[in-house]
Amino acid sequence: MRQCAAICVVGVAVLSLSGCMAGGLDMLSGNKVDRSVVTGTLPQPAPTSDSISDEMTVGNAVTSADIRGLEGRPLPWANASTGSAGVIDTIVENNDTGQVCRQFKTTRHSYVGISKFYGKTCLVGGGNWQLLSFQPES
Repeated sequence: MRQCAAICVVGVAVLSLSGCMAGGLDMLSGNKVDRSVVTGTLPQPAPTSDSISDEMTVGNAVTSADIRGLEGRPLPWANASTGSAGVIDTIVENNDTGQVCRQFKTTRHSYVGISKFYGKTCLVGGGNWQLLSFQPES
């Protein structure tokens, strides 16, 4: 009786698994991939007032940072008007072209999720900083 029950259990298991295997073999039988389905990327949305405000907040944090004092430590930022926040993890200052510029990488935590950005700000006439780029990392 036990032997018969064991054989039945093994038989049911083998029959169950053979159904899974048969479906998996369809891929080997020469069926073609449906190439009519096409996907693509979404266009970048137009900047909103919130994203512009966040860009300005990050730019202010980068330009007012004491790079020597940071010693490579991340710099947190927050924008109370949008609720966004993030961490600037890299700021590199250079003067290669005769103009002082700072390149940076940051995260932005907002209601739409977490994103990574990189950007560049340079010192222009009158001692003012100008944010030249603020782009999402791809």
